[in-house]
Amino acid sequence: MGDAGKVDSFGAELQATLRLAGPLVLTQLVQTGIYTTDVIMIGRLGSLPLAASALAVSLLSGFFFCGTGLMSAAAPIMAAALGRDRAGAGETLRATFHGGVQLALLYSAALWLLLWNGERLMLLFGQAPALAATGGAFLRLLMWTMLPNLLLVLLRATLATLGRPGPALWVMIGGLLLNALGNYGLIFGHFGLPALGLPGSALASVISASAMVLLLGLYVARSGLTRDFRLWHGVLRFEPARMAAIARLGVPIAVTLAFEVSIFSAAIYFMGWIDTVSVAAHAIALQIASVTFMVPLGLSQATVVRVGLAFGARDCVAIGRAGWASLLLAMLFMTIAAGTIWAIPRPLAALFLDRQLSGSTAVLDLAVRFLTIAALFQLADGAQVVGAAMLRGLHDTRVPMLFALVGYWLVGLGGGYALAFNAGWRGEGIWAGLALGLAVVAVLMIARWSWRERLGLTPTAA
Repeated sequence: MGDAGKVDSFGAELQATLRLAGPLVLTQLVQTGIYTTDVIMIGRLGSLPLAASALAVSLLSGFFFCGTGLMSAAAPIMAAALGRDRAGAGETLRATFHGGVQLALLYSAALWLLLWNGERLMLLFGQAPALAATGGAFLRLLMWTMLPNLLLVLLRATLATLGRPGPALWVMIGGLLLNALGNYGLIFGHFGLPALGLPGSALASVISASAMVLLLGLYVARSGLTRDFRLWHGVLRFEPARMAAIARLGVPIAVTLAFEVSIFSAAIYFMGWIDTVSVAAHAIALQIASVTFMVPLGLSQATVVRVGLAFGARDCVAIGRAGWASLLLAMLFMTIAAGTIWAIPRPLAALFLDRQLSGSTAVLDLAVRFLTIAALFQLADGAQVVGAAMLRGLHDTRVPMLFALVGYWLVGLGGGYALAFNAGWRGEGIWAGLALGLAVVAVLMIARWSWRERLGLTPTAA
């Protein structure tokens, strides 16, 4: 039996999940810290650059998270192989890694062609010409982070599945520092660098992402843990069967993430229909909510591995322990996060603004109102992402995709639009819709997990 057989109590499962999730959570926090640094420094340039960059990042991140769905399918495939037979899993790991790299290359190439026309897309979505022009120019630089960031997702998933998430954390910390220094130098002209303003932030992101993937790729090639798997050997040898296997599992994950991310992307474009102040306030509130979300997101990556190992070992008891332990940890943290955001929304939002700039007070006041609603959906946000991961560990991705369609698009996006523009709630209506959509998806995911045995999602005993 695989690693899942080494844990025989709920307390031991909690400890095993925390050991694996700890570095993954910290890695996610560092990753969002990279973008948080961007937002803080861009915010010093004024509301127009902040709003334009938010539009560009929103457009890019929607496609990036779809790609993340494809890359994340590698983890349950690898985990199941290790759970069945760790000693004989090398060929599956290598072929899956190759398929992931090739999918990342193909996906990124297709997206670069689309994102090069970002300004036209923003205009098509009804954004003001000044916002679209600034955001489109920013996106033409930022889009080159797509491939290195997707490869980082694949490398991190591979190391986490093998029980070694720590190196990715150290690489991400280095990337955070490099990005912060790059932003400071290239935006404002320090360290003898040119003062590029907003484009300087995009350039710093490209440099830091490229450096991170090179370092982590080198570690995978050289480390004793992964060297024997020869993951890079023959990486460009076409793996159609493995690409198809990843796609079968990964496309529903990608579509699920697309539904989730798209409601936040659509929300910022809805805000653009209201005014620039709403866009800037939304960017601040969403960034704060994104920081707290990184904890259950990192935990969800550990959940896929823990449930996947038990699934491969055909241990139904261990499957249940792994899922419920992860959900409990997520709910505990998000309760604390909700209380914190509710208690001090104004000091949190003020971190992202220069109070001396014209219009900053209006942005701050609106961001505080958005954060009050954001505090309410913390528990739902944690439950839906961990619930989806619990099912993903069982290779169950198609029905959760339908849950995402109903919850995010019909309830979240439709409800948000109605509340904002029909009921007159404006930006607060959009955030209320987001909260309702997340809650619906969370309930559906956890209900399906609870019925996993009667639905035939768990294996019969070996």
